[in-house]
Amino acid sequence: MIGVVPALNACEGEHSRGFTFLGAKGPGEDLFVSFHDLRLAAQRRAAHYAAAGLERGDRVALVVPEGEHFIPGFLGALWGGLIPVPLYPPVSLGKLDAFMEALVNILNIARPRVLVTTERVGKVLWSAVGRIASIEKVITTDELANDAGSLPAAADVRDDEVAFLQFTSGSTALPKGVMVTHGSLAANCHAIIREGLEADGERDNAVSWLPLYHDMGLIGFVMAPVCYRISVVFIPTMSFIKNSTLWMETIHKHRATLSFAPNFAYALVTKRARPEQIARWDLSQMRAFGCGAEPINPDTMRAFLAAMGPSGLKPQALLPCYGMAEATLAISFVPLDEPLQTDRIDAERYHADHEAAPVSNGTAFLEVVSCGRTFVGHEVTVQDDEGRILSDRRIGEICFRGPSVAAGYWENPEATKATFRGGWLRSGDLGYMIGDRVFVSGRIKDILIVNGRNYHPQGIEWLVDEIPGVRKGTSVVFTRPGAASEEIVVAAEARAGDAGALKAQIVARVSEEFQLAVSDVALVPPGTLPKTSSGKLQRRKTREQYLNGSIGRTSRAGSTRLAVAKHLALSLVGRARHEVRKLLGG
Repeated sequence: MIGVVPALNACEGEHSRGFTFLGAKGPGEDLFVSFHDLRLAAQRRAAHYAAAGLERGDRVALVVPEGEHFIPGFLGALWGGLIPVPLYPPVSLGKLDAFMEALVNILNIARPRVLVTTERVGKVLWSAVGRIASIEKVITTDELANDAGSLPAAADVRDDEVAFLQFTSGSTALPKGVMVTHGSLAANCHAIIREGLEADGERDNAVSWLPLYHDMGLIGFVMAPVCYRISVVFIPTMSFIKNSTLWMETIHKHRATLSFAPNFAYALVTKRARPEQIARWDLSQMRAFGCGAEPINPDTMRAFLAAMGPSGLKPQALLPCYGMAEATLAISFVPLDEPLQTDRIDAERYHADHEAAPVSNGTAFLEVVSCGRTFVGHEVTVQDDEGRILSDRRIGEICFRGPSVAAGYWENPEATKATFRGGWLRSGDLGYMIGDRVFVSGRIKDILIVNGRNYHPQGIEWLVDEIPGVRKGTSVVFTRPGAASEEIVVAAEARAGDAGALKAQIVARVSEEFQLAVSDVALVPPGTLPKTSSGKLQRRKTREQYLNGSIGRTSRAGSTRLAVAKHLALSLVGRARHEVRKLLGG
């Protein structure tokens, strides 16, 4: 196994393979950067960081939307023994206030000395920079691209040194900085490429639209490919959001063999792809369509396979997997030659007895997707609250250990102690084992407790998603305080229509399928439910907005312009204060 820095150093002379950035040179004009040139670009950035006075272990924050600028800036920090902190850029002008607050909170934890951004994004970021005492300099990506004198040699990094900080998405809690070490990164990249995908740069190439500031996009499609010289074509994330079929179109055009995405992306492309597009695409060469990062809906997977069948997609190409940032990325993969496998379990015994008993005829059931098995040198178990390992089909917390496990949370010993216990990473996920196969059934913190019974929201959400009128992949189920017990609330995005009829249908379907009473349905306009930077719906924040009455509120054009103007003004003030502080030497 090889680390990212020595692997990048060994890319000298590798001109045929590398990264392609769609539209980076203009509409319809792609940019290809060979691994040889990527190495030089990283060295050039490392020289700039050294000229700025950065020393080994210093943090470098990156708020850079474009992959062709982000990747060299990130790798340049690794090359110099620095600790990059990838952060998501502002994606909605109407939500600048929330973005700035989140950014300030993270930067005050990470305490970077330098912030890297683009000239355009930097115009509003100065309103945050002025509130971060540690930041000494803001460097634009244009400045980093220039020559900076002699190119430095690669840092001789140790396995136990922190490689970068991956701040968790905050779907169930406030963000925490996961300390990914050079050793855990090397171990997980090897597990993904060599064991999980059995990939080879000579025959494989990948396509990704995933955000590069998030672990699946950053590790799975930047660092692991660098380690094993696998070419990747990058679709800008916003281009995928606007036109999801671009994903399949790019795979077809570039004869890609590997790609990954969360469950919602498969539902989206299945819905949007037209029959004439599917008939034209050739997906027969695809070896792995990975699915992870959120609960996997078996109906979504089957629908995608059925829809793409005319394109030559093989059923075994679908690759459910399981992972989390605290495990660096991947925990388990389904074997490559194995088609989609699910387990139908008795819903009553699951909720009442915490057991995944095989379903009997006519009994209400839950269907759980197999997420495969873990890697050599790693171990997955299911444990109870006391840390006792449970037997097959007993429900408990999924726990993981091995060389891929991260070193803990940055300057957060309490959270580290709670999650990394007794040599195990406690995932916070509920599930069970059957032999060496992992089945993930929900998040512990998401459990709905109604009349003393435990329920998991995912199944209810998947049901609501299928109701005509509900925007697919936007249902959130949670509870509110009631007179005698917690009461169930469904929030969902829906387009204009008969809201009363749709609410009634949601209540009826949940009652019919789960024998549960829904006390309220909150229908909101498309795009208004809170999401993490990686696109996952935030259940905790949705509940908070529902309880305080702010759910579904959107910024009008006038208030959006006002928010932008406010942050531009604050940026001018922040920049001026920063310059004064530099002049005074503090």
